[in-house]
Amino acid sequence: MAKVDLSSQSWCDLVFSGRNKAYGAYRMRETSPKRHNIAVGLVIVIALAGFSLPTLIKMATPKPKEVMTEVTTLSQLEEPEVKQEEMKRIAPVAPPPPALKSSIKFTAPVIKKDEEVRDEDEIKSQTELTATKVAISIADVKGNDEAHGQDIADLKQVVIQAAPEPEKVFDMVEQMPQFPGGQAEMMKFISEHMKYPQAAQENGTQGRVTCQFVVGADGQVRDAKVVRGIDPYLDKEAVRVIMSMPRWIPGKQNGKAVSVKYTIPVMFKLK
Repeated sequence: MAKVDLSSQSWCDLVFSGRNKAYGAYRMRETSPKRHNIAVGLVIVIALAGFSLPTLIKMATPKPKEVMTEVTTLSQLEEPEVKQEEMKRIAPVAPPPPALKSSIKFTAPVIKKDEEVRDEDEIKSQTELTATKVAISIADVKGNDEAHGQDIADLKQVVIQAAPEPEKVFDMVEQMPQFPGGQAEMMKFISEHMKYPQAAQENGTQGRVTCQFVVGADGQVRDAKVVRGIDPYLDKEAVRVIMSMPRWIPGKQNGKAVSVKYTIPVMFKLK
């Protein structure tokens, strides 16, 4: 038997040869291939739409911004130009001495009986004084204002104490201060404690904030400030985290713990 296409019009005519073609079955048989093709096409379209729907939804949904805080290594730091003001030590100026009257040290004579005077208390002659090599001192004071000056006996000694010398802060020392655990622990501490400001995230602000602070001789972090900033919110957050650091291992100069300036760059990135 020859191969016959069951969906062809000739097959439909062959089946209904000699029969009533006005019957509804003939019309259904005639349009069956068309309806089958349409049904298959719809099934394929629906299946493709079902498989691709999650992908389309994912593509249409905006991706949330990922926040990442990065602390650059110190080797990548560009040394900021910080102008240091020269500090001159000013010696305390003592007040001028008061005006004095001239005075001569004088011991009033005391009259005693001969038997009450000891031999060593008797007045020596010039010859005896020369022989014993006893020095005679005259405590005279030459005044500078005889009319309105003060008597030296009425003056009290005034001791002026110099102001304490301000602590010196070094830029570089023999042994630089160190965060407990080293640089890796310092970057880990900043990353864990940094909170990206919401306002900066909404504005899409990112970049590097360079901060400078002082590690005291006791290891305490103080005087943190922004040397080069990019945004008030990010600058404030960088300073806050630095001031929350634990005590450092202080720097040393000539074997003695001293205060040292330290600079750290902190990178804020949005992805």
